[in-house]
Amino acid sequence: MVEKRWSYQKLPETSEDKQTVESLAQAINVNSFLATLLWQRNIREFDSAKSFFRPQLSELHDPMLMKDMDRAVERLTLALNRGEKILIYGDYDVDGTTSVALFYGYLKTFYDHLEFYIPDRYKEGYGVQKTGITYAAENGFTLIVTLDCGIKSVDLVAEAKNLGIDFIICDHHRPGEVIPEAEAVLDPKRVDCPYPFKELTGCGVGFKLLQAYNQYHQIPTEGLFEYLDLLAISIAADIVPITGENRILAHYGLKQLNAAPRTGLRTLIKSHRSSPHWILPTLCLELAPGLMRQAVSSMRMMLLIFCCVRTKTKPKNLPELLILIIPTVASLIPESRRKP
Repeated sequence: MVEKRWSYQKLPETSEDKQTVESLAQAINVNSFLATLLWQRNIREFDSAKSFFRPQLSELHDPMLMKDMDRAVERLTLALNRGEKILIYGDYDVDGTTSVALFYGYLKTFYDHLEFYIPDRYKEGYGVQKTGITYAAENGFTLIVTLDCGIKSVDLVAEAKNLGIDFIICDHHRPGEVIPEAEAVLDPKRVDCPYPFKELTGCGVGFKLLQAYNQYHQIPTEGLFEYLDLLAISIAADIVPITGENRILAHYGLKQLNAAPRTGLRTLIKSHRSSPHWILPTLCLELAPGLMRQAVSSMRMMLLIFCCVRTKTKPKNLPELLILIIPTVASLIPESRRKP
């Protein structure tokens, strides 16, 4: 039997700490018990309490603070202006698939020359693979944007460069000793990255690149915020700290997911939900495993349904779309909840 070890937050002991708790309780009109819980989370004055209870999208950090962000925006802009073929390359887990759905789905609203690629979990494995680079080379792609992977793919990025393929890497895993020689490497965990929040998901890093692109080109960000439901799912599934920017992004993503879920997610929600409102733990334990079951099916669900609904575009070939969607929906619904 596994022995449990409990770690308790210390209580305010000094007169100064107790006075801080009392002042906070009075400032935000709560009892001392709740004020103590906030104090234990290092929330000890009115402004930080306000940000905790009422997070604002305006409090998100400037994406240009991230190392290489200027280079990433420049290369992405060049590709879009030239009409290059762009391959959006994601990992097969929930963070990876939601990353691709967000990045591909948003770019697809104004750019057509792009596809997505997710390596097969069993045949190819995690992260950037040679089969993906071969696919890109054989199909004329000149830019690959990786999401939730790539930070340790030093040799493969170099090999792709020799084939005329550039990389923009968006990752959140801890880098190795050598950084890939990509056009841009976005990872807040880089030791030389000054970005103030280090715990973004892979989907979050991709979001920051699109935020920076919009900011550079003075494009309103409201359209990008429509994809925060996907970002909330990535935050829940990857079990990252719900602090800082993650708390802000999860807050607004959950609001959207509960108030007006996009069609694809609504289908999954009906088959998985056990409570009337989604919160992060139920997202992690109920919805995320459904998306994890089959990455390609998840992407068909998120891209073919989600994008059509959000962009208000009609599919060109409805029968073909339905052929793809119907088995996808079936594969993502637990057998116990399928009707005979």
